[in-house]
Parts: sequence; C-alpha cells; structure tokens
Amino acid sequence: MSVAQVTIDEKDNLLKDSDFSKEILEATKVTKDGRVKIDGVAGVVGDYLVLESDISKAYLDMTNQEIGDISYCDVAETLMENKLFAHHAKQDSLPFNPARVESFTEQQIDQFVSQVGSMERLLSFYKIDTEDELREQLNEINTQRMLAEEMQGSIVDGVEITPEETRDFFEAIPEDEIPLISDEVELAQIIVKPEVGEKERQAVIDRLNSFRDDVLSGGSFATKAVLYSEDRGSRSQGGKITLSRDDNFVKEFKDAAFSLQEGEISKPFETEFGWHILTVEKIRGQQVDVRHILLYPEISSEAVEKAKKEIELVREKIINGEVSFRDAAREVSDEKETRESGGQLINSATGDRRFELTKVDPTIYDQVSNLKENEVSPVIKDSEPRTAKVFFKLITVTKKIPEHIAEFSEDYTRIRELALQQKKLKEIQAWKESKVKDTYIKINGDYRACGFAKSWIKQ
Repeated sequence: MSVAQVTIDEKDNLLKDSDFSKEILEATKVTKDGRVKIDGVAGVVGDYLVLESDISKAYLDMTNQEIGDISYCDVAETLMENKLFAHHAKQDSLPFNPARVESFTEQQIDQFVSQVGSMERLLSFYKIDTEDELREQLNEINTQRMLAEEMQGSIVDGVEITPEETRDFFEAIPEDEIPLISDEVELAQIIVKPEVGEKERQAVIDRLNSFRDDVLSGGSFATKAVLYSEDRGSRSQGGKITLSRDDNFVKEFKDAAFSLQEGEISKPFETEFGWHILTVEKIRGQQVDVRHILLYPEISSEAVEKAKKEIELVREKIINGEVSFRDAAREVSDEKETRESGGQLINSATGDRRFELTKVDPTIYDQVSNLKENEVSPVIKDSEPRTAKVFFKLITVTKKIPEHIAEFSEDYTRIRELALQQKKLKEIQAWKESKVKDTYIKINGDYRACGFAKSWIKQ
C-alpha cells in the first residue's frame, strides 16, 4: 500500500468544523496556495480521519487473532463504517456516558498488564512513552467504538420479527443449507457465598467514615479514591463517574447520587458490590458527576470454611435424593437472579435456557462437558471478577440436546434469532447506503480501488 496524500480545499471547511485530535492538527501543513496537506490519510468520514497507520495496526491485530482471510480493503471498510456510525451518533446527540468508556479502558489496561507482566512492558509493546498517553489513545478508540455501537443500536432498536416472518425465513433456506445446531445444554447452579462477619462489616464502615471526616475537614476525596478505592474502573479518575437516572447502576447507588446536593458527602451505604461513600461534584440537568470510594469487607477464613461445608452438605442431600436440585437452589442459593427459578441459567445472548456447549465460557465447559443429565458437579470454588471474593457453587445439566439439523418447532428461538439478526442487518445496510450519500466522505490513494469504495465515492 502506498501512503496516500490528501489535499483539502478551504471551501470544504473540514478543518474548521471538525474536532481533530492534537496529534492530527500538529501533522497538518499549509502550502503556499493556502491548501492543507495531511500525510498518511486513507480517508475522511464526516468529522473523522482514517489514517494509514490505523489500518495497518488493525490489520496486524486481526491477523494475529487469525480472523479468517482479510485484506487491507476489508480493514479499511470496517474502520470507515465505524467512523460513519460514530459521526452520526454525535450528529444525533445520542446519549453517551464517558464514564463507561473510562471504566472499560481501565479494565483493558488491567487485562493487558496481567498478560504482559508489567506496565513498562505494555508501554514498550505499544511503543508509547507514558501510561497517560496509552490511556488517552485507548479512550479515544473506545469512545468511537461505543458511539458506533450506540448508533447501530439506535437503528435497530425498534426492529421486531413476527412468527410469520420467522417461518418465511426458515422456509426460504435451501434444504442443504439448513443450519446444524451443535450440542446444547440447559444448566442450573447453586451459589453459596461466605458471610461477612459483623466485625469485618463494621471495620469497613469505620474506615469509610474516617475518610468522610477527613474530607469534611478539607482533605481530597479524589486523592483518597485513587489511593484506597477498590473500584478499578473509576479509581484512576479519582472515583469519578457521570450517570443519569436511566443508566444501569444499582438502585442504592443511584438513590445516593440523586439525593445529595453539590458538595455533600453520603454516609457509608451498601450495595451488592460492597460499601461506598459518595460525593456529588456537579448536577447538570438529568446527569450528575459524582466521586465514590468502594471498599469490600474482609472475609474470614472461618466464614469461607463454613460456606464450603454448607454447600458440601447440600450436595450430599441432593445426591441422596433428600431434596431436589431445584428446591435446594430456592432454599439456600445466594444468587438472587436464579434462586426463584431453581437455579436455572438464562443465556443472555438468546434469552432462552439453551447454551451451545462449544461456546460457553471455558471454565464452565470444563465443569459441565462430562456431566450427564441431572448429575451434580463436585463443589466448585470460584471468585467474583470485580471483587475477587471467593464463593462456592454446584452446577447441574438439566437437559442435553444433541447436535441436530435445525427444526422449526424444536429450535424456534434459535431460528427466530437468526431471522431477526438478518432483518437488523438489512436495516443497518439500508441506513449506511442512505447516510453515505449525505455525509462528507473522501477516500484516497490505493483505497479508491477497493470494492466498497465504489458505493462510497460520490461521482
């Protein structure tokens, strides 16, 4: 691929109206005739540039992930589509929470560091000088990606599929192309968590109260959040979170956030994630900027051992036929989402009970792949991703569905999902074709020869 050079006329008004990053502005040069030259630009989509380096990096990433046969044209098309979605998400002022981006970025960085061993190795791998620079670049990438997701979600939000459309979709599939449904299972589980003792609970409350008293005496809430908060997603920003009443936060957290005036600090309160104190920095209409500190109570070794013995006894009673798995889950499970259904798990991707065995989480696969129907697993020790607190569980396969050719009645949920997905893809494609016509788009150099470019370049 040759490096493209795009010259943009002043009448295009692109630089004045666009919110370019500092890096890109520093790369621009004004020629003697007043025209602006930007080196290494593969294309422009609305307010966004697509750089040659972006395409090269994405190509290498996809190649390393072994995502089938891909070309630079494939990567360029994907990046430009994402810019198109992100551009119109901004134009339409779709609701967007920057705190979600920051939280995701922090999780990414934590994951990357754990993979390579240290922050220094991570910075060296990406050839970036500072952690702040890495965070800034990831935030920008994640912002555009999440804006694109918001726009796609907005496009298909109202798309529904009727039973008649589902049947028409299935009957239109050639007989030799009817999908093969892999081995599936329906699962149920019982969770028993060690109880937090009163001593440990009070120790956390006392510590949070000491933070609160210090801040009321002039200390910095943000500094304490950086030093002590156990919320990895917000602590590097001093515990800062922006939220609205519609955001997906637990009720207790939102109640605290929207009950305080600017500058007030809550007393310690509990959520399913731990204990918090929270202060409101700014109220902006239906949104508030808050900072919080999260602490988890310590779990004593005695409490861990007690929980283990409790679930071992439950397993023994199930195996001996003294109680059914379903009734035991309703009686003792600490997982409120599944307790009332007898521990039955729901596949969040499809909304039904079935899990394709080869696509379940690898840790779950190891736990259930060899279980027979209604067989109970040994006691499994696990930990919560956010808190790393241990808990114990039992899991059972309530039903096994062997690999088979899809049948309309038996596999209606899966077929309906495929039909709905096809309908949504058509909606997105129609939207793209429409927006390409009225969005500023410029494709440069060799990328003009890519197959997708023909429908993007205005004649």
